[in-house]
Amino acid sequence: MSEASSSSAAAPAPAPAPAPAPPLDPEAIALMADEAPPEEMTLVLKWNGKEYTVRAMGDDTLLELKRRICEATDVLPKRQRLLYPKIMLNDDSVLLSSIPFKRNLKITMIGTVEEEIFVDQPDDPEVVDDHELLKSGFTAIKDNEVYKKKLKRRASQYKFKLLNPCREGKRLLVLDIDYTLFDHKSPAENPLELMRPHLHEFLTAAYAEYDIMIWSATSMKWVQLKMEQLGVLSNPNYKITALMDHLAMITVQSDKYYENKIFDCKPLGIIWAKFPEFYNEKNTIMFDDLRRNFVMNPQNGLVIRPYSKASKNRSSDQELVHLTHYLLAIAELGDFSKLDHDDWESFLGVNGKKRRRR
Repeated sequence: MSEASSSSAAAPAPAPAPAPAPPLDPEAIALMADEAPPEEMTLVLKWNGKEYTVRAMGDDTLLELKRRICEATDVLPKRQRLLYPKIMLNDDSVLLSSIPFKRNLKITMIGTVEEEIFVDQPDDPEVVDDHELLKSGFTAIKDNEVYKKKLKRRASQYKFKLLNPCREGKRLLVLDIDYTLFDHKSPAENPLELMRPHLHEFLTAAYAEYDIMIWSATSMKWVQLKMEQLGVLSNPNYKITALMDHLAMITVQSDKYYENKIFDCKPLGIIWAKFPEFYNEKNTIMFDDLRRNFVMNPQNGLVIRPYSKASKNRSSDQELVHLTHYLLAIAELGDFSKLDHDDWESFLGVNGKKRRRR
């Protein structure tokens, strides 16, 4: 046998070509992501001589961790300074999963509880005039799957302070507090001096057609106290359905927004998920002085003119009077999400005197 034939006989048969990989199924990938949520983290916080156990998710930001710390300590996020060995905890946008926390180390917090709600404070640098932010800039955020999943998880976790039952057939009005119903900045001996003019008349008229929820970016303690001191929770002419606080908000990021690219918002989807038989995008409207709070639901937000310098503007502010007319006019419509709430004053020019016949 020749060397050539021997070599040929010993050569192994070529391996069969591997089968092509099946195409990726986006729906299946999304389902797997839902079934395998981000890792839950348990952290220990030291503050004021005590230790607190705080739970968060890996895809929460540092700012969201601060909100959970606030829930346990009543120290507002903006008052918290967090310290951790060899790590700087000063970027609120960083994901917790990217921070190398160790089981045997604890977070130390420096911060003070705000005992006096009506203290005169300098403006938060984050609270800026964002009226020029275009709704078109919201699309990338509201359609982001990460934020949709975060909203879904927050909706399953958040506990509403339900004060009165939802009413069948009513629309929903969601109201901010600071600079919307109340002058948060000005000093006063009595909080009633800082209440926006015509507030009770506005709520009384709105209640005929709308359930009303109050949603503030502060803690529930202060939300309830403010509403009690303004007489909103005891007025016999209307009822507040629920109170919501900063824990219902989610943190989002944008390359086209504030310099640090991170801000909180108020996703109405949390309400719609909790009360789907009553409220949805077609029958809900929210008033807030900050457009950024509408980023997850831009078609349902109306930017109200901020109420400030109460002593100067108390006699001339008519915003709630005009918005009462708008709310009653649109109550006839079947789908609020098709309205341009930025154009509400022009809408009133045509339809301001229409009223629903009862």
